[in-house]
Amino acid sequence: MSKSKAEKPAIGPGIGPVISMERMYQVIRSPVVTEKATLLSEFNQVTFRVPLDASKPEIKAAVEGLFKVKVDAVNTLRQRGKTKRFRGRLGKRNDYKKAIVTLAEGQSIDITTGV
Repeated sequence: MSKSKAEKPAIGPGIGPVISMERMYQVIRSPVVTEKATLLSEFNQVTFRVPLDASKPEIKAAVEGLFKVKVDAVNTLRQRGKTKRFRGRLGKRNDYKKAIVTLAEGQSIDITTGV
């Protein structure tokens, strides 16, 4: 049996995946506000937390759709959750994925204003 189109986003010629506004808001969870992420703004890059199942084309389409900017590249990394102790018991923080988005020259995103 073939997979339905609802499972995989449709990709147009040269425009990337076509995703709904609801999925765009699900993909871009929050900006990462750390010292290292702030230093990346000098290189026209912004860092976001995204779901583990988000793909690079989805992230690019979501950033371009929500913030009305042109994205040059998307780099992702999966951050494993640390094992921590709390009152002698072992616990584990959640795994998460970060996306470092490189914007086109002259483009910018003000992450303090929100979406």
